[in-house]
Amino acid sequence: MHRQEVRTKEADEGRMEGNNLLHFLDSPNAHYRRKCEEYVSRHDGDTHFAASDIDPANARERLEHLLKQPANKFCADCGTPDPKWAALPFGALICIKCSGTHRSLGVHISKVISVNLDEWTDEEVNCLAGSGGNAKVNTRYEAFLPENYKKPRHDCTTEERSNFIRKKYELQQFVTDPQFSCPLRLNNKHAADKHPQQQNCSVRHGFGHPFRNSWRRKDTDHKGLKKMTDVGMVEFVGLIKVDIRRGTNLAVRDVMSSDPYVMLNLGHQSMKTKVIKNTLNPVWNERLMLSIPHPVPPLKLQVFDKDTFSSDDRMGDVEVDIQPLITAAREHESSAITGAVEVTKLLACEDGTLAKDSVISVVDGKVKQEITLRLQNVEHGELEIELECVPLSQ
Repeated sequence: MHRQEVRTKEADEGRMEGNNLLHFLDSPNAHYRRKCEEYVSRHDGDTHFAASDIDPANARERLEHLLKQPANKFCADCGTPDPKWAALPFGALICIKCSGTHRSLGVHISKVISVNLDEWTDEEVNCLAGSGGNAKVNTRYEAFLPENYKKPRHDCTTEERSNFIRKKYELQQFVTDPQFSCPLRLNNKHAADKHPQQQNCSVRHGFGHPFRNSWRRKDTDHKGLKKMTDVGMVEFVGLIKVDIRRGTNLAVRDVMSSDPYVMLNLGHQSMKTKVIKNTLNPVWNERLMLSIPHPVPPLKLQVFDKDTFSSDDRMGDVEVDIQPLITAAREHESSAITGAVEVTKLLACEDGTLAKDSVISVVDGKVKQEITLRLQNVEHGELEIELECVPLSQ
């Protein structure tokens, strides 16, 4: 009987240890869902969180309460005061400069939303509260930060900021004790050729197991990692909100209709809208937000028809020069104008991408541009969007 009790105790301890390890092995989406579920389960019997708490006003009130916590008054990554952005999969409150690097990681790793610019749902507030704020986030993701490692400060270089954030969240190098993991040897080609197995036994890449062997990875995986690191060194000058409103007279890609969605690209960032089923005149009314890198690239929009059993069909594409909008936003910063005003008008032409004249204007202190785009490389189709530029200083 004594032996059976000992074995039961050891099994329970093993399960607890496994659960603690799995805490670090979640994908960001799984981590996000788990945090929300944990938070809700802890407050199931709490009278402070009734059904009325799911309204936006209440979510905003709870968010403001979380922002007042001492550790949340400073960026989790560089210590800049008054952070106005959140990386929800991790529950970290961060500054706008760090938010740019988080966005460059991709939404599959870090979902960044604004404290002031976005409407927070009750689920998102639950996730932030369930993660425990910046103090617990740093305790978790900087558990084994070397004593001589200097965290980036508010005035650090873009490269220093990017390297730290990638190591902290994407590679999660500070989550486990380094003496139990093999360093990633990217810069020693001779050692990599001589000991390929050691090279591939790396600290986690993405959200895999920290001790998982990756001997079957190809060299292209490591090239991809270097490319992603280079992407993170991009300097950002602001944010652009893209309201995808509707498509008109899109091309048929199925038997009689299509299932369209829009893919956005700005530099190395990509986002896409939901799929609208069985229509050539879809209405999305969906807002997507991207960081504006420097130098400023064109905003690329691609329309696809969603297919289940084959690759998605192209339904046209178009590029938008957002530099005039950025220039107007910068000029408005130093302007004393408070009312609505038309800044400039871009004229449409028959062989251009503008289907109608496009106006850049200031409305309620926001610099916006309404655009109706003529899709290229397709039989026909138009796309109606609205852009808003938010300079870095805001």
